[in-house]
Amino acid sequence: MPGLATSGRVFTREDFESGSRTLLREGRLANARVYRFRYRGEEWTVKDFSSRPWWVRKILAPILFWRELRAVHRLAGIEGVPSRGFRLDDSAIAIQFLPGTSLSKSPKSTMTVEFLKEMEALMTRIHQAGIVHLDARGTGNWVVLTNGKPGLIDFQAGVCTAGLPSGLRKILEDIDMSGVLKKWNEFHPEAMGPERIARFERGTRLRKLWRIRGYFGKKK
Repeated sequence: MPGLATSGRVFTREDFESGSRTLLREGRLANARVYRFRYRGEEWTVKDFSSRPWWVRKILAPILFWRELRAVHRLAGIEGVPSRGFRLDDSAIAIQFLPGTSLSKSPKSTMTVEFLKEMEALMTRIHQAGIVHLDARGTGNWVVLTNGKPGLIDFQAGVCTAGLPSGLRKILEDIDMSGVLKKWNEFHPEAMGPERIARFERGTRLRKLWRIRGYFGKKK
């Protein structure tokens, strides 16, 4: 499977185990433990499967690593998403940490029309780079960055749309964008306009056909 090499590795497992790290999420059986790790002045998100059963480490984890690293590499240079990442070892990857506050913990006043427009623009840039996130409907993967702009993290459910038929790519992008338009509909429906309303309704209908909602069917 391509994209699994440790080339470009910034630190080692030994550095990680002995360094300054904070557990952000324990995760379930088939999920990684997620850490915030600081190394030589830089902060990283480390997803570590080393404590999980062999079938998770050997079968599931490599697929998730490949998907996320491919997305991160394609998104390099786009402000508001992680643009650096590498394979730490067979059981973990490290992704650039985006400093900020989870949108789930931010006040409702954050959701201004301007902020929603910036979320929409960020998602459009992600799509133009050939990636759909497919887990952006909730607020857990959205971040309010230190400059007040939106950021989007955790691309392990992402799909590369390069080479897909244009019709299928449009369907996936509409499903993805419906996660942003859901927030428009919740916070500022009066400002959506007919085009956003039509795309929101189309994406919502298509999403009902999308059997996997979030990671392993978790509803969003």
